[in-house]
Amino acid sequence: MTSAPEPQNTATQRIDLWLWHARFFKTRSLATKMCRAGKVRLNGQVIRKASVTVGPEDVLTFPQGDHVRIARILALAERRGPAAEAQSLYEDLSPPRIKKERPAPVAVRDAGSGRPTKAERRALDRLRDQ
Repeated sequence: MTSAPEPQNTATQRIDLWLWHARFFKTRSLATKMCRAGKVRLNGQVIRKASVTVGPEDVLTFPQGDHVRIARILALAERRGPAAEAQSLYEDLSPPRIKKERPAPVAVRDAGSGRPTKAERRALDRLRDQ
């Protein structure tokens, strides 16, 4: 009796579908557009088709907002579930975000608006007294 070789875990999923399931993009069509624009990398290779398949241990790199996201796929999803479930699908390898320091807002007062200064009031008094 011969034993059949054990099937290897060859589960794969389309990259646009996985990005949508993992909640990196709000819609699947946005994920597709990013792939077609060549902004998504799979294991360092630029991909231009949303039909490329991904599996566990693949690394994705793509821009999101003003920083670059790097994610290692840990599992595939069957549906787009809650955020907690989506976060269990990947390991975030992204560098920490750098907070940009913004200068404190300066109050700008237009000249001539509001109450006159003490010097301006004295000048007005001198004009009235003449």
